[in-house]
Amino acid sequence: MPAAWPLIALFVGYPLWWALGVGQFAYWLFAIPMAWALVRIHRERPGGLRLPPGMWLWVLFVLWAVAGLALLGLTPSGAMPGGAGYVAAGTRLLNYLTLTVLLLYVGNLSSTELPTRLVAGLLGWLGLVTVAGGLLGTFAPSFEFTSPMEMLLPAHIAADSYVQALVRPASAQIMDVLGYEAARPKAPWEYTNAWGNNLSLLLIWLVVGWLCLGAGWQRWVAGIALGLAVIPVVHSLNRALWAGLALSVAFAAYQLLRRGHLRAVLGTGLALLLVATVVLASPLRDTISDRAENPHSDEGRAAASIAAVAAATESPLVGWGSTRDARGSNSSIAIGQSPDCPQCGNNTIGNNGQLWLLLIAHGWVGAALFLGFLAQAAWRYRGDTSLVGRGALLTILLFFWYMLFYVSLIAPLATTMIALALLWRRAAERADTRAPQRTSLER
Repeated sequence: MPAAWPLIALFVGYPLWWALGVGQFAYWLFAIPMAWALVRIHRERPGGLRLPPGMWLWVLFVLWAVAGLALLGLTPSGAMPGGAGYVAAGTRLLNYLTLTVLLLYVGNLSSTELPTRLVAGLLGWLGLVTVAGGLLGTFAPSFEFTSPMEMLLPAHIAADSYVQALVRPASAQIMDVLGYEAARPKAPWEYTNAWGNNLSLLLIWLVVGWLCLGAGWQRWVAGIALGLAVIPVVHSLNRALWAGLALSVAFAAYQLLRRGHLRAVLGTGLALLLVATVVLASPLRDTISDRAENPHSDEGRAAASIAAVAAATESPLVGWGSTRDARGSNSSIAIGQSPDCPQCGNNTIGNNGQLWLLLIAHGWVGAALFLGFLAQAAWRYRGDTSLVGRGALLTILLFFWYMLFYVSLIAPLATTMIALALLWRRAAERADTRAPQRTSLER
């Protein structure tokens, strides 16, 4: 089998993994053969495994996350006693280990074993799947079914709302955001916010791997998918996604202008103007207007962010090991969950963005290690002006926007790590090419 088969199976088969109810867990499962491949590479390659520059930051962060588990039994001020998620903390640590394996796996396979164009194409394919899932959630919001994984679980576990989100394939979340119930697409991901985060990153690779580097039919498919993606993007009601897409367009325009491609910038601008005109002339305009008039979660998000900062300040070194349930609500400490109002108060601190999760779970030091690893990579590889290099850099940079609003575990961070691995591998291969060749006597 080709060395790249675990990555190919993970992404090409993702619709199947989602339908089986193991979409989230597929990353863990395929990390096993990836890890085995790394063991083989370490044994057979002279010098063993390669590590990306700055890897010590990431390794130290993972160790920091392990150390933070010792504080799971403690309670920060403003949190409910006994609210530590032991299972969630363990799951999160397993996600970080999986991301480590994925980063090293993509970075250590050669361009012959795992061509860059193949990686871009696989991510682009997952972007197509996400667009298709968004359309399904928009036009068939009630679509869902019991997966084989759900059937295998004990009834009391399968009935849990969090477990349901993971193992029951559903096309949308029905939420009261606009003052009335509306469907927000989420397939093939767990939540609508995860859908928006993944879509924004994967559209980059749909453009790079399919629209720019693909065959003729792939370009047509990518172009049609990009146009259709506007519909679920609007219906997702994800304002962070809307802003993130605007930032992506601005980044692309800037890169084109730097390289003197004025015609491409003008063409892109005209295409966006046409899309905006069509949207404003369609019923989508009312959806956008309603969303602007209903901020919905702003106060709750602000309160949760403040609570995360306060918790990190109390335990700045290693945080509290995991998230906590807030005492009361953002309006009153006396408002909490009850059988009559299960959604009232006691919101999870750290569930409103990766930054806030890092702060409460791992403290200021842990958050600095995590963010420092990604930031140094973005700075180090900023000079890669290739199409793939620009796409990978944008993928990493968008993390620093979405970390304020979305928890990125595991799929969005997996895409980010793959982008980082491509930049690192390309830089290493260029360095190998420039290195002077030794004579047989020197060898």
